[in-house]
Amino acid sequence: QVQLVESGGGLVEAGGSLRLSCAVSGRTLSSYAMGWFRQAPGKERVFIAAISRSGVTTSYADSVKGRFTISRDNAKKTVFLQMNGLNTEDTAEYYCAAVPSSYSGGIYYQEHQYDVWGQGTQVTVSS
Repeated sequence: QVQLVESGGGLVEAGGSLRLSCAVSGRTLSSYAMGWFRQAPGKERVFIAAISRSGVTTSYADSVKGRFTISRDNAKKTVFLQMNGLNTEDTAEYYCAAVPSSYSGGIYYQEHQYDVWGQGTQVTVSS
C-alpha cells in the first residue's frame, strides 16, 4: 500500500498557474495508475485527470483539457498536476489517488476504482 500527500495548493488570481504535487511513499510508484480529482464547495468530487503507470497514457476532463497537464516521475515517486489559465470555477479541494494497475497503459476515471487517496490540497482562484 502507498500513502499520498498533496502539496502546492494556494491562492492565485484568475489567469494564473499552480503546480500541484502528490508525493508517494510506500511501495514503488511505477505499479500504480494515478488520478487527480477535485471537490468544489457543495459539490461532488469529480475526475479531472489520470495517467497510466507507464506515464504514456493520459486523460482529462473536458473542463480542464488544454489547461491542465498531468505527469509523473516514478524515480522521484511524485505525480504532478500543472494548472494553467486558472479561473474561479477551478476553486476546489484537489485530491490525488492511486490504484494498482496490471496494465501499463491503463487509466481510470471513477472514484470507486481508486484504492488510496491523499488528504487534499486547497486551490482558490480569485477574480
